[in-house]
Amino acid sequence: MEKINLGTEKISKLLKKFAIPCIISLIVNALYNMVDQIFIGNGVGYLGNGATNIIFPITVICLAVALMFGDGTSAFLSLKLGENKKEEAEKGVASGIVVSAVFSVIIGVLMAITLPQLIKLFGCTDVLKPYALSYGYIILIGVPFMMIGTTLNSIIRSDGSPQYSMMSMVVGAVLNIILDPIFIFVFKKGVEGAAIATVIGQIVSFIINILYIRKMKTIKITLANLKPDFKLAMRVATLGISSFITQMSIVVIIAAQNSVFSSMAYASEFEPEIPITVLGIVMKINQILNSIIIGISVGSQPIIGFNYGAKKYDRVKQTLKIVLGLSFCISLVAFILFQTIPEQLIKIFGSADEKYNKFACLTFRIYLMLTIVNGIQIASGIFFQAIGKPVKSAFITLSRQIIFAIPAIIILSKFYNVMGVLYSGPVADALAFLVAATLLVFEVIKLSKKHTNSIEEKTEINIENNENAVTLKDNLIITISREYGSGGRYVGKLLAEKLNLKFYDKDLIKIVSNESGLSAEYIEEKEQKIQSDLLSSFNVQYYNNLSNDDSLFLAESKAIEEIADKGNCVIIGRCANYILRDRKNVISIFLYSSDKGKVARAVEYYGLKEKSALRKINKINKARDKHYKHYTNMEWKDLRQYDISVNVDEFGIEKTVENLIEMINKLVNSIRK
Repeated sequence: MEKINLGTEKISKLLKKFAIPCIISLIVNALYNMVDQIFIGNGVGYLGNGATNIIFPITVICLAVALMFGDGTSAFLSLKLGENKKEEAEKGVASGIVVSAVFSVIIGVLMAITLPQLIKLFGCTDVLKPYALSYGYIILIGVPFMMIGTTLNSIIRSDGSPQYSMMSMVVGAVLNIILDPIFIFVFKKGVEGAAIATVIGQIVSFIINILYIRKMKTIKITLANLKPDFKLAMRVATLGISSFITQMSIVVIIAAQNSVFSSMAYASEFEPEIPITVLGIVMKINQILNSIIIGISVGSQPIIGFNYGAKKYDRVKQTLKIVLGLSFCISLVAFILFQTIPEQLIKIFGSADEKYNKFACLTFRIYLMLTIVNGIQIASGIFFQAIGKPVKSAFITLSRQIIFAIPAIIILSKFYNVMGVLYSGPVADALAFLVAATLLVFEVIKLSKKHTNSIEEKTEINIENNENAVTLKDNLIITISREYGSGGRYVGKLLAEKLNLKFYDKDLIKIVSNESGLSAEYIEEKEQKIQSDLLSSFNVQYYNNLSNDDSLFLAESKAIEEIADKGNCVIIGRCANYILRDRKNVISIFLYSSDKGKVARAVEYYGLKEKSALRKINKINKARDKHYKHYTNMEWKDLRQYDISVNVDEFGIEKTVENLIEMINKLVNSIRK
């Protein structure tokens, strides 16, 4: 396999390698949603397309749940393989698949029972109702196949077979394209024919993905571990919650738009079926544009992330410049098309009367008026994710989808009726662009300053042999977990000096930065913490397998394993006792202290104010506890998992070190025996 250096290879070559597969995958997904409408519009008419737009948010809800299990399971698989816990990975993946299948059947049945109420919720009119029900009932037959297939698709990608995953999607999409005209025009099945073609495509993709289970590369799924563990499956699903939120935001926007159309359109010159149909089509055409820009931006993530972590800020800026340039060019081409030939674009989906064509032209020209700046917003959001600033990234993404779009729809529709929905598009785009551009400009200024002041730093793991070190047949590794304020780091440093062992704490940050591509600043700020806020969670889109938190934990795990292989040492924190738990030459220590002792040290050594010290100490320890529980599923303060636990207050720092040396020597002798 060709080895590519992200720090030296030509950026255009790297971008082509990483971006093209992602673009193809996203475009295939977008086309899957469009094909039915092209044939339905030409074979049934725009009312048929209106019906598919009513059913679309229902399918997105199913997709959201499937991605929650699929992306969550794939993230779990990557994490556990990174931790070398193959058996746990197999159980998690099996449970994720089985529970996803259970949910798919339950959701499909419930939606079939409540379909008349659901389509009303999404703005269905009396005229569209028969078409929507005919199309919807058949589509719901395919829900279990679509959901399980989608879950498996994410897992297959994470198993190291993205080509197979793409192939299953492409086969289903191509089959749908072939069968649509046959069922619609030859068999005269109308919207039901389009639905049948879609379901057949989904079933075929499902079968292809099911066949992959027997030849998974990294794990083996057997009948024994297919017994569902709902508790484990729910834990797995939480890793994919951001994908669920992302998809559900689409549902919320469509519901808001259709609600306005169905309730207010009668007061305008357009029947409600026209705007419901047209806006759905226009949004799907625009999704093709977004797919290309997202693909380019996602392709740049590993390049930007690696070079940012390596402090090669000139390459970061160069990559960003290329991505923004390409995004703007694509947006410019789309803008020209939307403004100059909207009638020709809408005719691809069938012809209709003058009112329909008039509203279609208005929608392209008004709703997508500022599509020219969309590329900047999308690229900026993914850029901030790549450099380890997920809150800013998520805010940029969230701003267009929810923060600006929905209030704009509600407010403007009160003044401008149906046209208010169209005006909400450029308003939301403009505000989101201003947010993205402002954050991006300030970040680029920071990059320029960092580039000016940066000094290349190279880190090597070099553990010297020392005659005075405590030795076993293998290396001696001491891991120290400690409460913040207990003096644990200082104890560890003294212990390492007295035993002539290498000491790893802050040095690990440099090693992990090189390993993960994340910046040293980000690692120092975020390590041993879990981003649990909604914004950070929202931003982990469905095309990402791991969050920055997960990538950081895996990089730290790998670095700790390599350090443990190379020589005697003391390692502070970072779940090292858990990561190295299967090694016989590891002695794990937990150091704690009373609140009074912790506050005294925090005031004296860390400069905290006495009044607020305990609150900050508890906050930090809570974050460490949460981080440990998330990645180990064990309690951080459970002293049973440590070889030695000491209250530092009882002896003081110096005496604690002496006592530890004595206890370590006893443990070493017992291990030798």
